[in-house]
Amino acid sequence: MGSGSGIRVRRVYDPPEDDDGTRVLVDRLWPRGLSKEHAAVDLWAKDVTPSKELRTWYHEDRSANRYDDFVDRYRTELRDPAHTEAVEGLLALLRRGGPVTLLTAVKDVPASHVPVLVGHLEEALDHR
Repeated sequence: MGSGSGIRVRRVYDPPEDDDGTRVLVDRLWPRGLSKEHAAVDLWAKDVTPSKELRTWYHEDRSANRYDDFVDRYRTELRDPAHTEAVEGLLALLRRGGPVTLLTAVKDVPASHVPVLVGHLEEALDHR
């Protein structure tokens, strides 16, 4: 997964690649069973992740189709001042050039917070 903005998305369990650029873990919890050395993470941006309350709500009923509501709620959280510093840090990395690879442990990346975060970052870069 990648985009014209220099943002790439990969699973943290995949081996690092030479063209990853800055590798940023965007999960609240450290990936189970993965050493920090093997992960080759340059930055752990847990402050851009969904709140514990939002994650719990999203995952408590897997049969419910909650993704659209999750997206709306997470977008609201990303605009909250509590996330501003962390989001600005990622934007600064992207503005300085070179790829930034967002890393996640989630298995179903398209149904996770990661595409929402990528969209939020790309919108912010477009409106600068």
